[in-house]
Order: sequence, then C-alpha cells, then structure tokens
Amino acid sequence: MAVSAYILIQTEVGKAAAVANEVRDIPGVIAADDVTGPYDVVVRVEAESMDELGRLVVSRVQMLGGITKTTTMPVVNL
Repeated sequence: MAVSAYILIQTEVGKAAAVANEVRDIPGVIAADDVTGPYDVVVRVEAESMDELGRLVVSRVQMLGGITKTTTMPVVNL
C-alpha cells in the first residue's frame, strides 16, 4: 500500500509561487497549492514506502531553491 503525506513548506519571501510550480514537476507529487498562514505551500505526495517518502522529501523537495523549512505529515488511516 502506498504512503501518502502532506508536506508543509515555508519559503523565502516572494518565492511561494515559484516553489509550488517547481514541486509540481517532482514524481510522486499529487498536488501543490499556495496557501496563506504560517506555511506558504502545501503539497500532497504519494510514495511506495516510508523510506521512499523520506528520500522524496530530502533529495527532491528540500533541494529546491527558495525553501526555508519543510514539515512532513504522513497520513494515517484510523
């Protein structure tokens, strides 16, 4: 079963739209939306495992320019 997660992203001032556009091109990203509040972009992702999810966040998402912080929240099925 695939692992789903939300990634909350804080960006440098004025970089939210560019980050959202770039992150949409990453394989595994289902959606990326600009938002207001303490985070600038909310991303929905799917991966085959928790390890793959970790690799997606660390080696793909966090490497994009303009990102200052990410918070990853795996979805749980209760």
